[in-house]
Amino acid sequence: MAEQSRLWRFHGGLGLPAHKSISTSEPLSTVRLPGVLTHPLSQHIGSPSEAIVTPGDYVKKGQPIARATGYIGSPVHAASSGTVVEVGLHPVPHPSGLSADCIVIRTDGRDDAYGGYDPLVNYRTLNAPALRARVRECGIVGLGGAAFPTSVKLNTGAGLKSLILNGAECEPFISCDDVLMRHKAEEIVAGAQIMLHALEIKHCCIAIEEDKPESHESLLEALSVVGDKRIEVVRVPALYPEGGERQLIQVLTGNEVPAGGIPADIGYLCQNVGTAVAVARAVLRGEPLISRIVTVTGAGVVQPRNVEVRLGTPIAHVIEACGGYTDVARHLIMGGGMMGFPLQGDQLPVIKATNCLLVASEEDIRPRSPALPCIRCGDCATVCPAQLLPQQLYWHTRGEDYEQVENLNLYDCIECGCCDLACPSHIPLTQYFRYAKAEIWSQRRERQRSDAARHRFEARNARIESERSERARRLAEKTKMLQTGAADPATKQALIDEVMKRVVEKKDSPSKETGDQ
Repeated sequence: MAEQSRLWRFHGGLGLPAHKSISTSEPLSTVRLPGVLTHPLSQHIGSPSEAIVTPGDYVKKGQPIARATGYIGSPVHAASSGTVVEVGLHPVPHPSGLSADCIVIRTDGRDDAYGGYDPLVNYRTLNAPALRARVRECGIVGLGGAAFPTSVKLNTGAGLKSLILNGAECEPFISCDDVLMRHKAEEIVAGAQIMLHALEIKHCCIAIEEDKPESHESLLEALSVVGDKRIEVVRVPALYPEGGERQLIQVLTGNEVPAGGIPADIGYLCQNVGTAVAVARAVLRGEPLISRIVTVTGAGVVQPRNVEVRLGTPIAHVIEACGGYTDVARHLIMGGGMMGFPLQGDQLPVIKATNCLLVASEEDIRPRSPALPCIRCGDCATVCPAQLLPQQLYWHTRGEDYEQVENLNLYDCIECGCCDLACPSHIPLTQYFRYAKAEIWSQRRERQRSDAARHRFEARNARIESERSERARRLAEKTKMLQTGAADPATKQALIDEVMKRVVEKKDSPSKETGDQ
């Protein structure tokens, strides 16, 4: 398989210690089934799912237990057989630390399979909507960390040039994609072929960083077996945050995704290599997304390694499968060393977006030095992969000038943390930008509520005025009929009785008319 001859470079970025070999020296293993599985109803970007089971129900492995409630949504499936014991609020792995609705299943150890999805071995005879429907009903979302529903990304319409499978796992400590490419290369290729058919395009690029030679060889071998010339493997430099889809597209094509746009706007679609495997299993085996590979690493765990875990498994159960905690364990983080977030405990469940569990020591995660005044050196702008002006964003955020913050393309910030590392004054720039995004969204929601209330008020006033005008019109018509003698005696008497009735009603309830004002 010939490789792409030319690569470009994205702006900024950092060369960081990878810390990958900590978890790749051990073979891939499978975590035994826990006694209890906890499935949050929201494990993806978009609308939370809606439970379709109740306590006491018996469910099988792979059975849908929650349905998608919106176009950008994804169903949830039981990761094993057992009995539903609760549907209610439980803590979930999220930066907010809040609880969310979950379905709790007590497993029975039998692992009885649901078998509700027939394998689509002859998928090439199916059209794109049918394949997207299978991907959606099997609950497939992006497994690179964002967890965006895959069926929605596959419905991008015409105009695509290429599918990019992202194996550029640039985040320190995370190695689940590397191990996946080493052990599941055939399934990655099969997933690429399925998505090419669904997208009706003829080119796919699998991007791998140069420091992953075993993965590179495995994919080349898998491609040599199928002989699919539409798919190529390209090695890219190991530079953080090259795994961001905007940065990877620029490295591979030289094209930039416009500010506020998406890759499909310039003809490209990015999917994670883990997502490709999930798509292949959903289509070729009829398997919904009920497990994933998770990197368990850091000085705080006895046997760092990559493990395949059933979704819903308690994190403590996963850590135990890796030998438990060491004496230096101090921090439990979901994600890598740059973009991960701390967890409030190890009883939280593994979810679709759990790519790494970093058990760090004090040495791994040192306390941030006190922030000093900005010296306007510009180092933050030099390393920013989104080509933003972090210094200006920082000053306008501090001044609460959020309109200007938006004008400076805040939402193109991928929160990679490069500016934090580069800042000699130790200013927590990424925290400021996260705060600004949250504040802008809060103000936007408040404006939307205010606008909705104003529209309701205006609509009510318009309705009242319309009803008042209609009553006046009808009264004028009746008065005219009485004055002109156009009505017969019976009709006149009826009109008089109606007018007198209205007068009596008005006297009995004098505030009724004014109450509608």
